[in-house]
Amino acid sequence: MTVTEDSCTRASRAAAPVRVSAGRAAQELTLKRGEFDLAVHLGLIGAELATGGARPRIRRQEIDRLRARPGFPESLRDRVRTAGTAEGAGLLGVSTVRFTGLARTGCISPVAFCLNRYRAVVWLYLVDELLAFAAREPDLIAGKSPAGMRTMLETGIDRRARNWRSRRIDRLLSRAADPWVGAALHASALDPVQLAEVVEDPYERAYLARMQPDPASGRMGSVAGREAMARLMLADDPDEILWRRVNLTLELEQARTLRPAPRPGSGAVSPTGPGGPVAEGRRPAGRRDRRAPARADRRPGAGRGVLSRIGLRRPARGDRQSDCVVPSDRASLPHVDQRSHH
Repeated sequence: MTVTEDSCTRASRAAAPVRVSAGRAAQELTLKRGEFDLAVHLGLIGAELATGGARPRIRRQEIDRLRARPGFPESLRDRVRTAGTAEGAGLLGVSTVRFTGLARTGCISPVAFCLNRYRAVVWLYLVDELLAFAAREPDLIAGKSPAGMRTMLETGIDRRARNWRSRRIDRLLSRAADPWVGAALHASALDPVQLAEVVEDPYERAYLARMQPDPASGRMGSVAGREAMARLMLADDPDEILWRRVNLTLELEQARTLRPAPRPGSGAVSPTGPGGPVAEGRRPAGRRDRRAPARADRRPGAGRGVLSRIGLRRPARGDRQSDCVVPSDRASLPHVDQRSHH
């Protein structure tokens, strides 16, 4: 009997997929840490994402798949190649001032950031996206800037941080199989005061903090890097804040129907641990139905309108997140301010 049990155990271990650490995977894929993190964030490398600061783990089959692709490793490196303002301007053949103007108005969006030696944020852009933009919008590269763009810049507009937040949250939402993780992602863009107005239950707020996925892109180990990350994560525009509050409220409604937030002594825990199931691929199709469940309950906020549940007594002007503004004299200015239309 003992022999049979040992044989079953060995067979089970042999059938289980082999996983390696992120550091080992990056080494085998000949990627630097930042390149590897960005590849995971963009979905180029399938990873089992983790929470609580843990780095993702990669299946051996995924590493073998990428290494077998034609042109490896250059083909993979090219897809995560980024450029700062100076290099990006050189690729587009424009001045750094013109490049910055395109980024500030939302025509091109950063995918990551780093800190320079002065601890200032340096935005990074995917080279592939810059080249595609240049081919798609040649009129915005050469010639005089449209009047509408000049007006936007004169008002001091800067959508780089906002677009980076939107890209990051949208990408993580596409892989979030657990609605509590989705709610945590929207909550990550709100400061503690805004969050407390939407989520009155302190146990739910604590659970949302635990369910935060680790940011695969832009993660920094230094104190200055963590402070910059925390600052850039927060929405700072009224309509962006409203958009996140509404989405958080709707996501919470679905999360509560799945399971309540754990409370001391309740014994309620996530079926897959504190992080919840954050799997590869897209979220289940059922996640797209955001309507409140048609049932009577006594949870906080039940029976109230959505604006009341997010802490607003009356509709605010601009209760939709604005798109990348198209100047009236330049209708072809591209829209790249991505939002979480889930």
